[in-house]
Amino acid sequence: MRILSSMFVAFLFVSCLNDKNTPLADQPVVVDTTTIPPIPSTPAANCSADTVYFQQSVLPLITSNCAMSGCHDAISKKDGVILTDYTNIIREVKVSNPTSSDLYKCLNETGEDRMPPAPAAEFSLTQKALVLKWIQQGAKNNSCSNTANCDTVNVTYSATVAPVLKTYCVGCHSAASPSAGIDLSTYAVVKVQAANGRLVGSITHAVGYKPMPSATSKLGSCEINQIQAWITKGMLNN
Repeated sequence: MRILSSMFVAFLFVSCLNDKNTPLADQPVVVDTTTIPPIPSTPAANCSADTVYFQQSVLPLITSNCAMSGCHDAISKKDGVILTDYTNIIREVKVSNPTSSDLYKCLNETGEDRMPPAPAAEFSLTQKALVLKWIQQGAKNNSCSNTANCDTVNVTYSATVAPVLKTYCVGCHSAASPSAGIDLSTYAVVKVQAANGRLVGSITHAVGYKPMPSATSKLGSCEINQIQAWITKGMLNN
């Protein structure tokens, strides 16, 4: 019995050493899944103003600002973190304590720890609040369709087009990181890309154009129709 007891103690000691010496990247990821539902089969019929939808708001915001090459895409996976889809993003979320989620904390860090890092612009207070609200609502992999209530008549650059581009595209196409040399955070450049057909060709994933957003599925039909309506109306800076 004494021999068996000694062997058991030795085993525990070695196990603890192995745990301490195991690199963080090799440790199993523990995900708080207490309230996380499976991927929805169909989107909600209508978008609720009180709900933050992952597919429409959070995913494009994260992928366009964080999942670029050299950062948190599937190839670069900086620090072992991938932020290209729900399965990977939810690993950085703690539903039981939203403000302690790595995803949210990184947005509020300063210096080299801030995400996205300089020279990229940091998330606005509104964007940070959006991510936090999504986590507080259960960090669901939810989606909605607002086609029935899509306003393609009262479209303007400032209230319709610019917000869509800021959510889905500006992370890669800004003055700090102008992918392909295109800065879609300015009206002048957006108008040029709209006039030459490249904007619509990209957001509709038309043949011969680079699909945009490239890391996610294409824009919803409402957003596409609104941008096309703005172009048809003369691409005004309104």
